[in-house]
Amino acid sequence: MTRMVASLSALLFSIVFLISGNAFLMTLLGIRLSIEEVSPDVIGWVLVCYSVGFVVGTLYVHKIIGRVGHIRAFAVFAALAAVAALMYPMAVNAFFWAALRVVSGFSVAGVLVVIESWFSSRATNSNRGSLFAVYQIIFYLSAAGGQLVVNVGNPADFLPFSLAAILLTLAVIPLSMTRMEAPEIEHTHRMSVFKLARESFSGVAGALVSGALIGGFYALGPVYATLVGLDVGKTSTFMASAIVAAMVLAWPMGRICDLFDRRRVMFWVSLLACSAALGVAVIGAGSLIILTALVGVYTGLSATLYPIAVAITNDRMDSNRIVAASATLLLSYGIGSVLGPIVMAELVHLLGPSGLFYGNAGFLIVLAAITRYRIVQTDDVPVAEQEHFVPTMPEASAVLSEIDPRNEEFCESPEAEAMQEEMRQAH
Repeated sequence: MTRMVASLSALLFSIVFLISGNAFLMTLLGIRLSIEEVSPDVIGWVLVCYSVGFVVGTLYVHKIIGRVGHIRAFAVFAALAAVAALMYPMAVNAFFWAALRVVSGFSVAGVLVVIESWFSSRATNSNRGSLFAVYQIIFYLSAAGGQLVVNVGNPADFLPFSLAAILLTLAVIPLSMTRMEAPEIEHTHRMSVFKLARESFSGVAGALVSGALIGGFYALGPVYATLVGLDVGKTSTFMASAIVAAMVLAWPMGRICDLFDRRRVMFWVSLLACSAALGVAVIGAGSLIILTALVGVYTGLSATLYPIAVAITNDRMDSNRIVAASATLLLSYGIGSVLGPIVMAELVHLLGPSGLFYGNAGFLIVLAAITRYRIVQTDDVPVAEQEHFVPTMPEASAVLSEIDPRNEEFCESPEAEAMQEEMRQAH
């Protein structure tokens, strides 16, 4: 495994630079817009454009990569993201920044598809789980580290935006120097959201609500911190601790999900996360320690909703439909990540900073009600027949679902061989 990770070191360094720069920029933009006294509802509309660009990118960047190749496409996407980062301070205008956020989201989707395609090409049934875990750990640590970079420079100056552009540009260097053979981009099979919802409504609802919660927090978390009086240093720590909490709770929650019915786990996680969100809304920033702890519990539990939704769905899918179902759940998550910041921004505008967490609590109550209804109306999947739980990260492209360890059985099946032969003939 060590040799495999070493062979992928260029990809891992590119991920570190890319995710650190992108996470840093997302927090920086929220702080800068707050400094400029932009209305929270306008901030929500501006920042949600990133999710719009990302969703569009996951659907269409494959065509660009297929035409020019992986490395050239990666350089183009990373350069676009870096150029967008440099252009933000040139004119603080809502429409201008919204357009730049669409470009950024599309570009980041492109570079992730390139990187994850390489990971997918190196996955075998013997290393699939390890590669999956390494990717997620590097991703989360890079995102948390990117939050701490916000302390460098004054968000009202040009310097932090230049630093973000530098990190995004540095991502090009390791991958451009790799000697690995570029993989083929294969078309990702999908099923409609409505078709999947008929088979696993709880899974689709969980993915959508998870997108609304995580998308809303990443977009408006820095705005909340600024409005309650946290300085730049405390805001960066506030955001970083939330991301670390999401990573830390992933594995204990996996153990729980393997021992109990997963819809009941989703129900109780929704209620506990709702309680934490209400605690933040009521207590506010009176104590930074209590605030950070409650937000950590809230974001950590909210981040587990997506992998639980994937597990619930996969328990009801044949092995040859898991990849297609995962791609559709990612689309549902993307729809939620567009909806969340818009709703949360309006609530912050109407209710003040606490509106962010009152809105989060509302989404969680709805999910708990849906899950409870489905538990009563439909049969459970016996715990002994459940697929093994895998902590799944939604902040990625559909390509990453191909190295999900749960696909090991399918990769050895006749259906997989037939599908691969179909792909080869199509190419």
